[in-house]
Amino acid sequence: MLGKLGMPELLIIFAVALLIFGPRKIGELGKGLGDGIRSFKSAIKEKDDARILDSTSEHTQARSICDV
Repeated sequence: MLGKLGMPELLIIFAVALLIFGPRKIGELGKGLGDGIRSFKSAIKEKDDARILDSTSEHTQARSICDV
């Protein structure tokens, strides 16, 4: 079974990836990964915002029914 990856192991993996892909390709891969993560976070935030709005409108409707 694999153990924990420490800093020396991560540096070796990064060095091998740099040798294989080159600095330009590593930058493009990092940018693509960052864009994907940013897109994922914004989609989750939009979903949470929509859920909060739905919950608020349901609470307001329930309150207006109780007031009648």
